[in-house]
Amino acid sequence: MTWLEVVLRAGAVLAAFLVLPLLIGQTEHKVMAHMQGRLGPMYAGGFHGWAQLIADGVKFVQKEDITPLAADRRIFRLAPAVALVPYLVALSVVPLSPGLVAVDVPLSLLLVLAATSVGALGTLMAGWSSGNKYSLLGGLRAAAQLISYELPIVLACASVALAAGTLSVVGIGVAWSPLWLLWQLPGALVFLVAGVAELQRPPFDMPVADAELVMGAWTEYTGLRFALFLLTEYAGIVILSLLFAVLWLGGWHGPWSDSVGWLWTLLKGFAVAVVIIWIRVAWPRLREDQLQRLAWVWLVPIALGQLFLTGIGVVMGW
Repeated sequence: MTWLEVVLRAGAVLAAFLVLPLLIGQTEHKVMAHMQGRLGPMYAGGFHGWAQLIADGVKFVQKEDITPLAADRRIFRLAPAVALVPYLVALSVVPLSPGLVAVDVPLSLLLVLAATSVGALGTLMAGWSSGNKYSLLGGLRAAAQLISYELPIVLACASVALAAGTLSVVGIGVAWSPLWLLWQLPGALVFLVAGVAELQRPPFDMPVADAELVMGAWTEYTGLRFALFLLTEYAGIVILSLLFAVLWLGGWHGPWSDSVGWLWTLLKGFAVAVVIIWIRVAWPRLREDQLQRLAWVWLVPIALGQLFLTGIGVVMGW
């Protein structure tokens, strides 16, 4: 691979990382508005208020960047980058098609899981370093949530990796079969629910519950640093949706997949993102005890059962 190709691939990943979360954010605003029958901003940028998120970004850039006196300044300022950058790393190994991936490594599934886990630590750092009791409580909630929901995510991914016989995301997508829509359905549901919880999205947004903790771990953040945390949330939705589309929905498999396989992956990922938005609108926030019960009483046993079923299927040659 030449240096020029490396630069072009890195530029393409960076451009996608900056554009796709904005598209998901705009989609969330519009879908929620239609679901709830309310009128949002429609004047920014002309048609359907398409530039509202860009206007919001300009507003965040213009706001004052404040660091509290009681904060651990180094960790406080580093937290947004720790939350955001790992998702950029994860995006670089998620394929749109077998030949359309920035970096194809043999253990790319492990790399994605490790990177997204590191990203969740940004909320922990923000809560611990802010010098604010609401932020500290938000950080502690984030720690409990991270520990509880990382296990079902790993178990669900281990099931499809076992079925495909590889830890490469590209390899799993190539080995995918329509039978997985039934055979791997329990694991898919576990991954989706646990992934939403890992992103701290409603109804699992206890670490940033504005009605209880102001904004939780983000309470003391202003301006561009606060905007980076918001961008992290939508970047996480992009990674979760595309990974779900490749592992469980076949990614680029579809009619005319040889020429427009990348389009099928994007469309499937967009559909998953709309489901994640629907979950936010349809379900109320859980209590902390309900959150833990869902993880340990339901998701972990279901994921273990799915892994056991997959192991039997592999041995039997299904």
